[in-house]
Formats: sequence, structure tokens, C-alpha cells
Amino acid sequence: MNCDLLATCSALGYLEGDTYHKEADCLESVKDLIRYLRYEDDTRDVRQQLGEGHIVEHDLLPIIIQHGHDKALFDTCIRLMVNLTQPAMLCFGKVPDDAVFRHHFLQVTSHLQAYKEAFATEKVFGILSETLYNLLQMEWEQRQEEDNLLIERILLLVRNVLHVPADPLEEKKVDDDASVHDRLLWAIHMSGFDDLVKFLASAQSEQQWSMHVLEIISLMFRDQTPDTLVSAGHARSAEEKQRDISELEGLRQKEQAEKRSRTLQRGSRHSRFGGSFVVKGLKAIGDNDMIYHRNVNKFKNYTHDMGKAVRHVPRRNQQARECMDKRRSALNVRLFLREFCVDFLENCYNRLMYIVKENLIREQSQEHDETYYLWALSFFMAFNRGNDFRADLVSETMSTRTFHFIETNITNYYEMILADRKEATSWSRRMHLALKAYQELLMTVNEMDRSEDESIRHSANVIKSNIFYLTEYREIFLTLLRKYDGTKQPQSYLKDLVESTHLFLRMLERFCKGRRSLVVQKKRVKRKKSRKGKKQPDVERTPEALADTLKVVEEQLKGVNFQLSESLTERIVPFDATSETPLEEQRTEAMVRVQDALQAQLGPESLALLRAAREVWPEGDVFGSSDVDPEEELELLKQILHAELPRSAPPPETQMEEDDEDDGPDLEEDEELEAVQVSETEFKFLDFVKKFANPNIVRPYLHLLKSYSKNTPHTNHCIVRMLHRVAFDLKMDALLYQLSVFHLFNKILSDPAASAYKELVTFAKYVLNRFFSLAATNNKAYIELLFWKNVGAVREMTEGYSKDGAEKMPAWTEEEEEELRNLYEEHRHSEDPDIVETLLPLLSNSTRTRKQVVIQMVRLGLVDSAKELKKPKKGTGIVLWTEDQEVELQMLYEEYKDSDDVLGNIFKKLTAKRSRARVVDKLLSLGLVSERRELYKKRSRSARPKSSGTQMSEEDFLAELTQNLPDDPQEQDEDESEESEEEDEPEMQERQDGGSSRSQSVASKVERRADVGAIVTRLHDEGMSEALAWLQRCLDRAAKGREDDGFSQATPLVPLTEACEDAMENKTFHKLLRKLGMRPPANEQETFWRIPEKISPSQLHSAAASLSPNPDESQSEEVLAEDDGPPEEPREEKKEVSGSQRADALRALSSARKRKLHSSKDKAPDMDLASTEDADSSFERPKEKTTKRSRVLDGDDEDEEQDDSSISVMDMNRNADADSDEEDISAPVKRRRKMVIIDEDEDDED
Repeated sequence: MNCDLLATCSALGYLEGDTYHKEADCLESVKDLIRYLRYEDDTRDVRQQLGEGHIVEHDLLPIIIQHGHDKALFDTCIRLMVNLTQPAMLCFGKVPDDAVFRHHFLQVTSHLQAYKEAFATEKVFGILSETLYNLLQMEWEQRQEEDNLLIERILLLVRNVLHVPADPLEEKKVDDDASVHDRLLWAIHMSGFDDLVKFLASAQSEQQWSMHVLEIISLMFRDQTPDTLVSAGHARSAEEKQRDISELEGLRQKEQAEKRSRTLQRGSRHSRFGGSFVVKGLKAIGDNDMIYHRNVNKFKNYTHDMGKAVRHVPRRNQQARECMDKRRSALNVRLFLREFCVDFLENCYNRLMYIVKENLIREQSQEHDETYYLWALSFFMAFNRGNDFRADLVSETMSTRTFHFIETNITNYYEMILADRKEATSWSRRMHLALKAYQELLMTVNEMDRSEDESIRHSANVIKSNIFYLTEYREIFLTLLRKYDGTKQPQSYLKDLVESTHLFLRMLERFCKGRRSLVVQKKRVKRKKSRKGKKQPDVERTPEALADTLKVVEEQLKGVNFQLSESLTERIVPFDATSETPLEEQRTEAMVRVQDALQAQLGPESLALLRAAREVWPEGDVFGSSDVDPEEELELLKQILHAELPRSAPPPETQMEEDDEDDGPDLEEDEELEAVQVSETEFKFLDFVKKFANPNIVRPYLHLLKSYSKNTPHTNHCIVRMLHRVAFDLKMDALLYQLSVFHLFNKILSDPAASAYKELVTFAKYVLNRFFSLAATNNKAYIELLFWKNVGAVREMTEGYSKDGAEKMPAWTEEEEEELRNLYEEHRHSEDPDIVETLLPLLSNSTRTRKQVVIQMVRLGLVDSAKELKKPKKGTGIVLWTEDQEVELQMLYEEYKDSDDVLGNIFKKLTAKRSRARVVDKLLSLGLVSERRELYKKRSRSARPKSSGTQMSEEDFLAELTQNLPDDPQEQDEDESEESEEEDEPEMQERQDGGSSRSQSVASKVERRADVGAIVTRLHDEGMSEALAWLQRCLDRAAKGREDDGFSQATPLVPLTEACEDAMENKTFHKLLRKLGMRPPANEQETFWRIPEKISPSQLHSAAASLSPNPDESQSEEVLAEDDGPPEEPREEKKEVSGSQRADALRALSSARKRKLHSSKDKAPDMDLASTEDADSSFERPKEKTTKRSRVLDGDDEDEEQDDSSISVMDMNRNADADSDEEDISAPVKRRRKMVIIDEDEDDED
């Protein structure tokens, strides 16, 4: 020992018998030791010297036991022992590879094991428990910072001592014997420290120690299993006895078979001379038969490998090692731990797991602390399942969120195994821990499903619905089996994976059997091909080519008189604001873009780019001055076209794997982009099981089956059940026709204890019988045994190989290639949009398919890509506008520009039918209109507004007020969405007319159902008019959809407003739905009522018509909705509407009118309400689709007195709020209307 260290240790004191006498400088000496540890070298020399001097056993522990009243000395000793007992892995970072450092690592570990044995006394934990108890007795406000530090150091000290690994060579303990760890646990129990741990786990004020507590608990149960603790103190069950008897019977049969084989190997008489024998049919190294020099009775076990040196397997190819085996502790320790588990589950589990989960999610914990959470989840849920299962004790971790948390960690661990290869073993252990937690969750859900409590079974069904619905949870086991690597993951991991998969499939199969159909989520990866990375063809830059290009551009610009459309100007952006490239460098790139547009003969685009770049970079007149003339702009474009601009090199192409090799030879050059599409589909269990028919999934099962004699009966059952699903249920037994599999089957059949593996023997005989039956008809079956087979190879092996050459593409001769070239050159300039269809009938070889011709044209270089030869899409096929069509459009616009419906009249007279969006874009590009809203359909000013008795949703009412406001984003979005639609003329006319005339005519023909009249009247009286109107719209919409589509499917009734949701919970409303034939939710997978697919459109119209209080009234409302003019007759029945409701509507109307007048800059400070009411008669009421959220405003025309009173109230409120309305012009109309209602209520109170 170092002299300074020796002197410091001597200054601590000395032990005389059982009494420790401390020196005067004891406290300072302890602080000096802490200082020495701070400056130790990489070999941890100070730590080793203090361990060799037994400083902890002989000095520090006696000091805290006998001088614990000295608080300063006690705190300092605890601080020093926390440092000395920290794990060796933390001291060295990892297990050293160097031999010298490995020796130091083992030395530190041996000292820690000595410390652990010294701590295993009741006196040490007695003083620690007493100190911790006194600190926890203090109120939170009374604790000082030093008190909190001491609590944390005591917990860390106990954690470090429990973490010390056992030394199996020194202890050599058997099961039921007390090891050092058991004695340490017993000291914790006798001192009462375990009660303090439970208090810290359950107390709300001590939740900051939750991670320390969970770590201590996990280390306490390190060598235990839930099964051994559950069975502690109980008599063995009949099942356990039967299992032990079967294991003993198997061992006895194996031993008897070995005795018989040894007896047969001994001859009848001993031969002093071994003799030599020639083995016929077995060749030696040369061409002669092998000569055998041993006894004949031993020839059965002879192989050519006898006597050979065992081949060394590299470390990277060696099988992963198993973790330390579990051992059974002494009975008293197991009983104490069992009681601890029971108390912990009842009082601490849910709260502690919630706090730990929150810390993990908020990243308030240290790295890898989630492993303690995963261990606690799997251990205590398994204990709860075996010890009188109660779902409420583990309710915190029984949720879909927990499944998601574990699934995310499994995925992360697997990615880290691939990325961090040096620490792959550690990541594999963490992944195994997460898998165990996932397995325990499934087993607990399965246990809940068998509970007698209906609510628990319902909760289990909800959880199963969620995990079976999502793709991630369903296919996690498929992924783990496919990615299994025996060099990184031990066989115990594979065992748990196989058992978890078996449990999941069994639960899924039972779940599907109890339902007619199961809808699940389906994810599909859509691959898009981008041509960004493809090399662009070189553009010819000869003077003649540049002159021709400039001439074309000049004609284009003069054709539009150097005027650019607004849409083109808005679309052109000369720079990228999000790019890291400086603006000065982007200026050169902008000029290159202008040159590219010119070379592509895109005149308007190049001019738009030039003008946009001029606005961004005005300095230096690089892109021309601000007042440049069109002729000067043309000259500037000419200079840019002839300039030699620096171009950046294109990024290297990234080669991606192609899943589909038949897309064409040019697809390899395209950059592959993936987008995940999520949809719903009906789940079929057999289709899901088909995914397991893959050699990469079957191979791990067969690898685990090789150790069938060491596996538990349940593990062997799980393996055989999966192989049975593949071989019998899917008829894919040929997937197991492999030589190594047959060798394993032969080993099982010849096993002396084969009677203990009845399932394995039966299955092996079934597969072998199927193979020999196939071998009788397929003479290549024995050759196929040498290879693993996929699904295609299995089908060929069982159904024949005739298809192998049938699909082979025939070769092209030189004459056929020349013929194809000539035909292509002859028809390449034809106006036929599909040249391939033109060439196919002209080829001499009529057996050529379209795909073969396309691929050959790409190979011959006739086209650059197979995409250029795609079939034209169905539709109008009209893309470009001819000059005659443009003239026709201009004439039609000039003729109908003053009409109420410009677009409608143009569509009726237009010769070439096009979509609405294309006609609007052409009108904008020709400069006939400046903005889209000029083409909106207008109403005549003499038209009266709809009666207040007509049902109108709040969204329709507000849309009416704001339909003519400028820059309406909703209208812009509708116009943009229409650009991608190709519609026929009848469809466009129906959309313009609103489609309601047809629905009105249909409604007039249907018969009104009399059996629901009383229920409808009752619901109207109860104030459910809005819900009935919503149901009526749903039925009409479903009927119209079925008439248009020609087929029917169940349509859900989804309530989107609070009133509709309340109605869907009303029993009378349910009775009405059943009368109309609606179907209630079938199971927990469905939430909404549905319109059955068997109901015809006419029946739906009849049901919708029966929901109106009076059919004549409903028809008159529909006629009023369609007619632009005033109604012919006044309504017979009028509903009374309160003055406040009418005032609300009028005030919202006035507010929107002010906004419109302000936007058009037509200021009228004192505007009479009567004038605004007259002006409102010309407002258009757009016929839009029914909005999701609606509030029906019912009312009729009232008397003049009520109108006058409401107008007076309106005038008073308008004058009071005029300023606020004018200031907040941009406020949404909905919010304004809400403010009006509030103000009106205040006026009523006044």
C-alpha cells in the first residue's frame, strides 16, 4: 500500500475486539481518502489498495455502527462507501479486452464481493434503516439539502451492494441454500429496510426517489422467478407432480436404452485381435473400398469425421451465450420476498409504475433506465397472474399505451443491435427483456379474457381490438422471427419469441372465430419514381439551334403581348428561402433556370423567371432595370440564352433495390420514394397465417427444435403447432422437405424416449409420409432436399415444373429488330396517341405482347423510357387548346359575360368538352377575366330571400353572408381541387344546378311511410328537429350515391353535432331508426348505426320523405330551395320565432355586410338597416354540400310589429358596436355572431 494511504488509514482508528476506537483526525482522514479516490489512475490503484487493506470491513462499517451519532462523520463515511462500492463496470467503462486491465477489473470485482459479504449483517442495515427512517419522518419543509443528499446516498449504497455479482466458484451453493445475496436480503428484511422501500414507492411526497426504489427492488429479485415465489410455502400441485413424473420417466427410458445399446456393442466373446474388415460401398480417400480396423459392433457409430480436429468457429459466428441461470433461494427468503410482492402489488405497483413511466417519457431519467421498468412489468404481472389474479392490481400497465411503449423499445433495440455491433450483446439482452414484458402483457390479457367478471372481459376485448387492429402489433412477431440472429440473440430469447407468437396466434384465432368479420388497419408502401436523379440529355447549343429557339420564344411572347397570367406569376419563385445556399449564389442558379426555360422553348416561364429575379436582385441591373421595355427584355433573354453559365454537378444517383423487376429497364435510374398508405380491410386469419410460410420464419423454429430434449413440453408444443399450421392448414408441407429437417426427424424417431414426445413423433411421420408419396411422382424430390424452398419453389415441386419455361421471354432475331425499327420510324410522327397499339398488328410475329415490344424498344434506344409508351388515360384526352377553340371560347365569353351564369352558358355551347377547372384557367390565361370570382354564378336582384321557415344550417347561413367577399380561401381551395377532376358535361350541369332538382323529383314520386308518423311528430315536439333533418339528409345522400354508383354498401350514420349525438342516445330515436330499417352496431368494433346495403334507393327516399312533419311542406321547401324567383303561394303554416333569435340573425347579417362594404371601399357611415335589407335580396345562396357541423335556424315570416321591434333592437346594438366592428374587420363571422348573441342577452337583461 502507498505510504500516504497507509498513514491515512492508520489515522482513522483501530478495532479492539468488538469496539472501534476512532482517532481525533478520523473525519479528516475519511475526507483525505475521498480526495485520493478522485485522482486515481486508469488501473484504479487506490481502490485496489483500499480493498486489499480491508478498509470497509475493518474501519468504515464499525465507524457507522458504533459512531453513527456523529452526523458529520457518518455522512462522510457513507459518501466514501458509495464511491468504493460502485460497480466495476462503471469504473472501467466496459469489460477490458487488454489482459492487464482485465486483471485489474477482476481484482476490483473480488474486492466488491468481499464488501458485499461484510454488509450482510443486521447491524449494518439496522443503522442505515434507522437513519433513513429519521430522515423520512421529517416534513418536506424541514429537510435541508444535506438531508436529501444523505437519503440519496443511502439508497445508492444499498443499490451498489445489491448490484455486486455473485462468485459461483467461491460460494458453490445449491438450491435451497443461503447464498451471500440471500443473507443480504435477510438482513434487509430483519432491519425493516424493505418496509422503508415500500414506503418510498407509495408515498406521494417521496416520488423523486422512484427510480432508485425501482432499481433496488429489481436487484433484490435478481435471482428469483415469479413461479418459485408463488409456489413458496405451498404444497406441490398435481400438475407439477405429473410434470416431474413424466420428466423422470423420460430420463429412465433413455438410461435403459443406453444400457441396451452398450450391451449390444459387447461381443459374445472378447477378441484380443481387433481384425480388419473391408466396407463394401464406402469409398476411402482413393477409389478403393474403405478398410475398417475396429470391432464390427462399433461400426454403427462410424463417420469419416472421427479423428479429425474440431474446426475453430470465429467469435462472430459463435452462438450467443445464455445469461446466468436462476437459482432457488432459501425457503425463509422466498417467503419474505413473496410477502413483499403481495404488499407491493396492493399498495405500490400502480403508483410507482405511473411515476416511472412519466419520467421515462419526459426523459427525466438516466440512460437505459427503461430496462428496470420492463423488468418490473414482466415480473410483478407474472406474479399477480399466478397468485390469485386480480386485474385491478396491475391496471396501470394494462393499456394500449403500454403495448406501444414496449413495441417502440423493441424496434429501437433491434436498430441499435445493427448499428452498435460492439455492444450488440447488451442491446440483445435489453431486447429480450422488452420481449418478456410484451409476452407478459399478452398473457395477462388472456387471463383477463377468462375472468368471471363481465367488465374485465370487456376491457380485455377492447385491448385485443386495439392490438389486433394496428399493423405494428399484429406483425411484430413476424418481423422478430424474420430478423432472428443466433449469433447475437441467445436461445432463451428464441424460446420466449416462439411461445409469445403461439399465444398471440391463439388469441387472434379465438377473437376471429367469435365474429363474422374483423376490420383491421392495413399499411401499404407506395413507391414513387422520381426522375430527379436521371441524367438529362444534352441540349444542342449550335448557333442555328439557338436562333431557332429564340425565334420560337419571341413568337410566344409577342403572342401574349408580353403579358403574363396571374397564376404563372404566382407560381414562379426565383429562390429557395429554406435553402442553406446564400442568395448571391442562388442568383446564378436563377439565371441558369432562365436559360433552361429558354432552351425548353418556354417563353412565358422564362420571362416570368426573369421578372421575378429582377424583383429579388435589383442591384446592378443584372436582370434588367425596373423600367425596362419588352424589346429590351427580349434582348436580355437572348444574351442569357447565348451565355456560358456555370452549372453545378448533379448529385450522385442513389441506387435503391427494386421490388418489382418487371416495371421496365429504365426504372433502375430513377430515385425511389416511398409513401405509406393507410387503409382498412377485412381481416382473414388464414391469410395472416400464410405470412408465416416463409423459410426465414420456419428456420428459427427448426433451430429451436434441435434442442427438443432440453425444451419444456410447452415449448415443443408451440413449435409443433406452428409447423402444423404451415404443413397441414396451409398445405405447405413441402416447405419442410429439407435434408437437415429430415435428419432431425430421424433423430426424434430413433430417440429411446420417443414416447415422451408423442406430438413430435406424429408430426414427423406425417411429413415423411407426405414426402415419400410425392417422391413417387416427382423424380427430382430427393434433389430438392438439398435446398431451402420458398413458396414458388414449393408450388413447382408439388404441381410440376412445366411453368418454368412457359413464361420465358422469347428472343428477338435481327430481322424482327430491324422490322421494329422501320415500323417505329414510319409511325413515330403519326397523331396516334398510343404508338405501341399501332405497331402490334403490323409485326410479323403476332405472338408478341405489348410488354415485350415496349422493353425491346427501350433496349434498341428508340425511346428513353418505358414511361413514354404508357397507355393514355381514359377521359376526354384533350389537353392543348387549338387556335379555333380559343377563338370559340373568346366569342362565347363575349356573348355571355353579362349573363348571371357565365360558365354554365359557355359549357352548353362549347364544342370540345373540358373540365370546369381547365376552362377557368384558359379564361385567366387569355386575360378575359382577372380573377376567378368574376365567373361565379350571380342571382337576380329582384329575387326574394328564402323564407326564414326554410331549414338552413349555420354554415350555409354564414356562407351566404360572405360568399362575395374577395379572396375567400374556401372558394380558392374548391377551385384548386377541381383542377384534378375530369368531368363530363352532365356532371358539371348537375353540380351547377345543385343536384337538388333531381332529388326533389325523386322525393315527389316516393310514397310517404305512415308507420313512423307518430314517432316523427313526437320527436319534433321533443325538440329533435335538427337531428331529424340530419337523418333525412343522410338518407337522401345515401340513396343518391347508390343510384349513381350502381351498387350498395353499408353506410355509417356519423353524428357531427351535439344535438345529433344526443339524439343517437335517445331510445325513441333508436325506435325510429329500427322502424326505418337501420342496423345498430354489431360489436365493439363498430360505433355507429349503419344504413344496410340491402335497402334500395327508392326505399331510402321513402324513409327520408317520412321524416318531415308534413309532406307538402317539405316539397314546398325543396321547390323554394331550387327556385330563384319568389314563391308562388305563401306558406300555410308558420312557426313562431322569438324576437331575440331573429335579432341574432339580423345582427350577424349586418356585421357581415359591413365587412363587405369595407372591403370594397364603399364607405357609408350612416347606413340605414332598411337599405341594407333591400341590398341583401340580391345575395346568392350557394347550394353547397351539407356541412359536418350544422345548427338549423328555423323560422317563418313574422308580423311587421315583430320586424320593427327587431329592427329597432338591431339599430341600437349596431350603433353601440359600430366602432368595434369596423376595427376588427378580419375577425371570423362565426365569432362575430357569437358576440351578437351575447350582446342581445345583455340587452334583454336590461
